[in-house]
Amino acid sequence: MSTVQTSSYRRARDHFEPQDTDPQEQRRLRGLLEQIDYAAFISNREVIGQMLGHVDAATFQRLAIMTANARGKWAAEALRLSESGSPVTPDQTARLTAHRNAFEELAEAYEAMRRMVERGYLIIK
Repeated sequence: MSTVQTSSYRRARDHFEPQDTDPQEQRRLRGLLEQIDYAAFISNREVIGQMLGHVDAATFQRLAIMTANARGKWAAEALRLSESGSPVTPDQTARLTAHRNAFEELAEAYEAMRRMVERGYLIIK
């Protein structure tokens, strides 16, 4: 089973790939799988388009700025904690973790939207 590396986790690919079938059966199965993939494509394009509405380059820029700010807050909090020279308390760790989680979630959302554009689910106007 192969895996796909995304920015924060690995996702296993579990597509069935028949090895011992006759060529006619393989063509039929490939055709069926293409229909399934096309149905998923159309569904994603319609649902995502309705949910996200108008998306343009400025939308991506706002999300990128928000993500950069979250990264900066996470790093600034870590530096602030290091300046004291004392051990980090559970409350400080929780605050640092919250900043990291915010950054990671925003970064994942940005990457997901970028993939939506690449796959044609989301049309940039």
